[in-house]
Amino acid sequence: MRKYKNGGQLETVVCNCCGKKIIVSEGIAREGVISINHAWDFFSEKDGEIHHFDLCETCYDALISEFKIPVEVEEQLEYL
Repeated sequence: MRKYKNGGQLETVVCNCCGKKIIVSEGIAREGVISINHAWDFFSEKDGEIHHFDLCETCYDALISEFKIPVEVEEQLEYL
């Protein structure tokens, strides 16, 4: 869950799973967090809905540990 200031700067990030408040400084999340923004399509029971949520790194790790097929991981060679 994200909240923004009037100017559009990120103010707060909270993990939707465990409720942990992610440290945000100067509009930037300072801890590991994954944001999901997904628009469901025609072949879904959620057609027309857009879902937004955030997971802290701990909850993400717990979620993917249950996957039958592991997440594909590649090393990022350049950092912006």
